[in-house]
Amino acid sequence: MSRLNATFEHLKAQNKTALVPYIMCGDPDFDTTVRLMHALVNSGCNIIELGVPFSDPMADGPVIQAAAERVLLNHVSLSDVIDVVARFRETDTETAVILMGYLNPIEVMGYQVFAEKASAAGVDGALTVDIPPEEAAEYTQLLKAKGIDPIYLLAPTSDDARIASIANVAAGFVYYVSLKGVTGAASLDIDSVVEKLQQIRRQISLPVGVGFGISDAETAAKLSKVADAIVVGSAIVKRMAEYGHQPDQLIQSVTELTASMRKAMDQ
Repeated sequence: MSRLNATFEHLKAQNKTALVPYIMCGDPDFDTTVRLMHALVNSGCNIIELGVPFSDPMADGPVIQAAAERVLLNHVSLSDVIDVVARFRETDTETAVILMGYLNPIEVMGYQVFAEKASAAGVDGALTVDIPPEEAAEYTQLLKAKGIDPIYLLAPTSDDARIASIANVAAGFVYYVSLKGVTGAASLDIDSVVEKLQQIRRQISLPVGVGFGISDAETAAKLSKVADAIVVGSAIVKRMAEYGHQPDQLIQSVTELTASMRKAMDQ
């Protein structure tokens, strides 16, 4: 059983929802990233979503775009991100780690090489924003052959046909983008999220995570009642930007947020 499947089964048995923090790898440096990953687990997070920097992150708002720009100035590459996962695995072999990014760096590395390196490092899933299911057969087959779950996005505009096409290729879980727009946008309508999740679950048996627009414990708690996972990105990355090269303060600030979310979700 994959780490992602095991995580969701364990949480379901406890009637809990997964908390999935997103952090940009290498922001501000690799040592801090590894420390933060462990600290997030200790604060109650269940799956780590590790951002792979890209120069044209079309799904990301200004906060995460700025994080990508910061780490690209330090020449952080996809290979570096995979190496960070391997470092994390030296002392944590249980927490699931997924990579979130865009297809171009993977194209440059090569699908086969990426699948092999990521698998060897202990990557459990890959969320590649800009590869549609219609063009992903070779890619998803290579990932699955190496035990990596291809994770796909669904949007408020996704119709039944799109949901069905995602159902045919996705593994691990599916990620519902809870609002129209980019990461960090506001105006989250929880009632509409509930309605859409019902539509998705009529066709997809995988766990459904919800992200985009979740910035506080109250919202996380409300959505945790209907979602299988809560993904938090921009609210965390804002704190990482605020504390820059003060790793101790950065880790404390971020984990205070995730611990408050975990507490609210469990109550």
